[in-house]
Amino acid sequence: MNPSISIFRTFFALLFVACFLPVGFAGEASSKTPQNWSGKQDKWHGFKRVHFPTEGRKSYVVIPEKASSGNPWIWRARFPDFHYEMDVELLKQGFHIAYLDVSDLFGSPQAIEYGNKFYKRLTQQHGLQSKVALEGVSRGGLFIYNWALANPDKVSCIYADTPVCDFKSWPGGKGKSEGSQARWNACLKSYGLTEQEALDWPNNPVDRITKIAEAEIPVLHIISENDQVVPPDENTLLMFSRVPEKYRKNNFQIISVKEGTEKSKGHHFTHPEPDRVVKFIRQHTLQSGNRVNSSPTNE
Repeated sequence: MNPSISIFRTFFALLFVACFLPVGFAGEASSKTPQNWSGKQDKWHGFKRVHFPTEGRKSYVVIPEKASSGNPWIWRARFPDFHYEMDVELLKQGFHIAYLDVSDLFGSPQAIEYGNKFYKRLTQQHGLQSKVALEGVSRGGLFIYNWALANPDKVSCIYADTPVCDFKSWPGGKGKSEGSQARWNACLKSYGLTEQEALDWPNNPVDRITKIAEAEIPVLHIISENDQVVPPDENTLLMFSRVPEKYRKNNFQIISVKEGTEKSKGHHFTHPEPDRVVKFIRQHTLQSGNRVNSSPTNE
């Protein structure tokens, strides 16, 4: 056969294949491989951590030694070193752990805007999975729920540890919690609300949980029954009581601890079921992916 004819046949065969490949097929492999991370590096419980700013905010990602298929990740909000044992285990199993410090914004629209940019960078530039497992500790509950409400299609599941679900409870202190006046003032400023406007505010997570339920996002909370800082009956229990019955049984679970420590006013405790949390996050995040210790001293 004439060599020039063979070359032309090969060229046109390759051109034909390229034209009829499904859109995005060629880029699929690269989208599943995180790009190099740049920034200051250190260690977090033995794993490499890379620090970088997000809109001037502190943020970082902890990188597993070997990423699981699809690059699943956990987004921790507030107190990333509290009850960290689940995150360390998930790192061992190939999850990335991400953190963005927006703790002074109390889940306000500005915090959500920063969060959107953080999410976009991690998924588009670094190839992390499009659906993320959200973890919120204490006031971090305000951020993870408000971000999930704004982005329900991007959330695989929600795990919350003694979460604030209504800013009137904390930092407002308008119920059983003594709250924090300084943080309440900061919260009002962050949302751009007067005191009365905040008391009438209809958009706390406790008010909008039905949207999370309708999106069929699995939810697991852990609470302390004697928590005086974030009383469960003003937060988790109130919120869960508003979930329509048809969603509550399968998608809303609670781990209830009888007593937290006296020093923490019931807010801190030894985690009784870290393995259950690991299983919960793996089950829902890996499935979603296939479809597409220091204790805090203040809230």
